[in-house]
Amino acid sequence: MTSWKDAPLLIILTLITSLYSSVLSAAADEYMRIDSYLRLHPEQSAVMEEFAALVSAAARPNPGTIKRPLRIAVIYPSIQATDYWRRSLLSFEQRLQDLHIPYELNFFASRPAVDSALQSRQLSEALQWQPDYLVFTLDIAPHSRMIERMLSQGKPKIILQNITTPLKRWQTHRPFMYIGFDHAQGTKQLADSMLAQISYQGKYLLLYHSQGYVSKMRGDTFAREAAKYPGITQIGAYYTDNKRENAYQATLQTLQKHPDLKMIFACSTDIALGALQALRENDRLDILLNGWGGGDAELQVLQQQGLDLTVMRINDDNGIAMAEAIKLDQQDLSDQVPHIFPGGIKLLNKGISSSEINRLKKHAFRLSGLPKDID
Repeated sequence: MTSWKDAPLLIILTLITSLYSSVLSAAADEYMRIDSYLRLHPEQSAVMEEFAALVSAAARPNPGTIKRPLRIAVIYPSIQATDYWRRSLLSFEQRLQDLHIPYELNFFASRPAVDSALQSRQLSEALQWQPDYLVFTLDIAPHSRMIERMLSQGKPKIILQNITTPLKRWQTHRPFMYIGFDHAQGTKQLADSMLAQISYQGKYLLLYHSQGYVSKMRGDTFAREAAKYPGITQIGAYYTDNKRENAYQATLQTLQKHPDLKMIFACSTDIALGALQALRENDRLDILLNGWGGGDAELQVLQQQGLDLTVMRINDDNGIAMAEAIKLDQQDLSDQVPHIFPGGIKLLNKGISSSEINRLKKHAFRLSGLPKDID
């Protein structure tokens, strides 16, 4: 039997396009956007605002009420080009230290999308350690099943990272905190700019992450925005499993079939860099291409005008917020921990000055370490 991996790419593109509307419907039914959640929990608006001020402020050390080192397990799909996960861990640990919170940390790394079996083993090992807090992510279906078992047991306390849209079915037993950067908000910023830059006319290629949460929140959001304009045509969509080579091959084949391609939407850093390689080899830098996240790798290419635009996460908001939430929880002030914390995000275009990029880096990477090119 021929697997889908052996099928011609353009057949896969057609199949994915035909499934597009059902995927959008499933995404809409499963998750709650922040504004919808706040309508159900209006008290959370003030909690989120006060907590955001805490994240922006200097650390106020813990008064010494924690009797033993806290056990914190962190399971990250951090083996990829983006430095988001590495910086999240660095800023998290630095803030814990600045707050004088004693802790032991057990860290597990994996690749996104393709290492679900490894992540299951890592989770089992982490739980045997009996952590007080578990920092995990939610992207593919197995993650959801793993998390549900822990939520039903009530421990450890779960911080779900890289997701700011609560699952509807977890309203009764919710995680301790959803934290990250709003994928839909960032994508809408990109869509508004990209669609305007091609005057709402032309063909585009959609390069998804894996079949999961990130693709739904980024790729499907972009497709939904593009579908509002009759002059915009999606000529293909491809799940890359966040592999640069897959994005490269998808872009090459699409260029051969559609030389009049105007735009590519990439759902991640690795995907953008793979597409960029194909565009460079074919001397097609006229095609509009985005990044997503604004880490070091993307900012360097943006300054070289390889990427046309990206959205930059104020990365260290992430780690700082996790540390501050744990501090409040240990002080019996968990009611001051918001259910959701979305970090700051900013749209950057390739014409941005080096001085402005450096200013943003100093703030975004304030605890995780500044790039060497910044004084």
